[in-house]
Amino acid sequence: MTATPTIYITRKIPDAGIARLRDRYEVVVRDQKLPPSKAHVVRRLAELDADGLVCLLSDTVDAEVLDASSDLSVVSTFSVGYDHIDLNAAFERDIAVGHTPGVLTETTADLAWALLMTCARRTVEGHAYVEADEWETWGPTLLTGPDVHGAALGIIGLGNIGTATARRAAGFEMEVRYSGRSRKRDREAELADVGVSATYVDRGELLAESDFVSLHVPLVESTEGLIGASELRQMPDESILLNTSRGGVVDSDALDTALEEGWIARAGLDVTDPEPLPGDHPLLRHAPERLVVTPHTGSASIGTRNRMAEMVAACTEAGIEGEPLPHSAVQDAGLR
Repeated sequence: MTATPTIYITRKIPDAGIARLRDRYEVVVRDQKLPPSKAHVVRRLAELDADGLVCLLSDTVDAEVLDASSDLSVVSTFSVGYDHIDLNAAFERDIAVGHTPGVLTETTADLAWALLMTCARRTVEGHAYVEADEWETWGPTLLTGPDVHGAALGIIGLGNIGTATARRAAGFEMEVRYSGRSRKRDREAELADVGVSATYVDRGELLAESDFVSLHVPLVESTEGLIGASELRQMPDESILLNTSRGGVVDSDALDTALEEGWIARAGLDVTDPEPLPGDHPLLRHAPERLVVTPHTGSASIGTRNRMAEMVAACTEAGIEGEPLPHSAVQDAGLR
């Protein structure tokens, strides 16, 4: 009798994915908060003779991991990105790689707006003020911030999430500018359909003329440190920077200086460099008055995380059964 295929999951994912896999396979879940070491993953794959691996962005999946079990046929990552996986090594070994593209676009755009509104209306600072028992009376200048309605929103990177973020500006009658490698007339038309006029400008003009600057670019060589001291100095001193893309897109030291010296008013970050951001990091001395940080929760809605788990399960099933993956990172990267 053929043995039931085994799947190893490096950390607990929503039950929507685990329950589906357990209906057909032997599933072993590492139920720990922190990521495992690579050595741990290698050892467990070998011990289990695992057929499938479900991993997270925090897990390095290289040739050593891929060779740990001779039965390994699929790796599925609970993420849109897959730069933590050596796709070339997987392709050479005929190991399928699945991911979860497109699922978190709207949810991440929601969080970008949550940060925008939080920084503009100083809600975290207001809560701290009340909690500290400093609220004695209403005051004409108490916790004032910039208007959102009618303001200028700059989007750097008008991809899926950038477009979704810009679309939400319609309800606030904002002026939207965007920059990137090239003009995107199809995105302009999509936004125009919902009442948003998006104007393509160079990055310098966008930085100089936007009240809010929201970052939506991938972390690649050309975008690492994209926002540094020079760029922050170009922004108006009452402007607000928002980053829900990748921490390395912003030079943390430069941002620290910008907040200290008042080059910009505030920043809202869902991603940081380093990540996680240590509690004693210099940036945090600006919180909550000038800085709001969330712990990389851009996709953290119940619905989105459940859909991600279901997509991971579907990719894992397909890989084990020798069927085409519904969301193949190898194909999306142009390797096959």
